[in-house]
Amino acid sequence: MFVKVCGLRTPGDVDAAVTAGADAIGFVFAKSVRQVGFEQARDLAARAPAHVLTVGVFSGIDAEEAARLTVEAGLGALQLHGDYPRAAFTSVVGGPFQVIRATTLTPDTDVDPWGADMLLLDSPTAGSGERWDLSTLDTQRPAGRWLLAGGLRPDNIAAAIAAARPWGVDVSSGVESSRGVKDPGLIHAFLAAARAA
Repeated sequence: MFVKVCGLRTPGDVDAAVTAGADAIGFVFAKSVRQVGFEQARDLAARAPAHVLTVGVFSGIDAEEAARLTVEAGLGALQLHGDYPRAAFTSVVGGPFQVIRATTLTPDTDVDPWGADMLLLDSPTAGSGERWDLSTLDTQRPAGRWLLAGGLRPDNIAAAIAAARPWGVDVSSGVESSRGVKDPGLIHAFLAAARAA
């Protein structure tokens, strides 16, 4: 089970995620309580060992500009989150980084990754901790490398994995002691529960 811990803002956050065994860590450039600056993200990413994928999360910014920032920050992946058109992914796929297409699952959502390396399906309000109706996947189940996100916590991740059968999972608010503040204990508990599932 591939596990991404997102919304990291401090060296302690990165260290906790890495020691817990995260496969990927995310830095949010979009406007959010978890937003980091360019230099901050670069310094945090540099703390991670090479086997941990470092991800820049962008929303509401031109895809090619997001790609430039991803390269300059030394990140291993670019995540375009939200209503980006297929053409945005065409413009960045093939660069010196992996690409993640992150979107909300609705009855009209195309669950094809559009050339991206991974697809991430999130709740309607990203980073809110809101769960979404996993039964939607009964008629729109993605194939391949896709991540489940939205309202996941140490106490519900096993059931969510059993219901959705994703390739991987992504967590942010579910491992926080307060909004935007990561809790190392919850990060370790989440990773342990996800791996056990």
